[in-house]
Parts: sequence; structure tokens; C-alpha cells
Amino acid sequence: MKTTTALSAAALAAVLSAGLAHAGPVAPQPTMDKCYGISKAGHNDCAAGAGTSCAGTSKRDYQGNSWKYVAKGTCTKISTPNGPGSLTPKAR
Repeated sequence: MKTTTALSAAALAAVLSAGLAHAGPVAPQPTMDKCYGISKAGHNDCAAGAGTSCAGTSKRDYQGNSWKYVAKGTCTKISTPNGPGSLTPKAR
């Protein structure tokens, strides 16, 4: 019994630490721009303020304070229901 409990605890610890490792920002992409307000909920690369902490944590589609990497020069050309993408955080 003790072995099963110890294995279960070790498995849970591994799952939790794997999840925490993903919560950080996506690695810097020097050839890309950070584009705010374009990602779908849970698909952001990181955040700019309250409501998101990092990769995959945005709570709603097109959240203005979360960003996603896009090809340089394309951000403001991306259209969303809330308007174009932005190179700086958006209010919405």
C-alpha cells in the first residue's frame, strides 16, 4: 500500500510540475512581434497585465492585455471582432 501511495504522489508531482513549466512565457522570438488582442482564450504566448499570467492563460478571446507572436509587420493588419491587433496592450 505504501508503495502505491508513494507512486501516486510522485505521479501527481510530475503532472503539476509539468503544468507549471508551461505557464511561463514562450521563448523570445527575435524575428517576430508581440501582437496584443488577437489570441483566442487559452492560446496567448504571454501577458501584459492583470487577468493573465503567461502562456495559455488568457480567459477570453482577443483579450487586450495578452499577446501572441506574429511575423514582423503583420500585427496591425490582423483583424478581430474587437478591431486590429496592436503592438501595445489594449484596454479590451
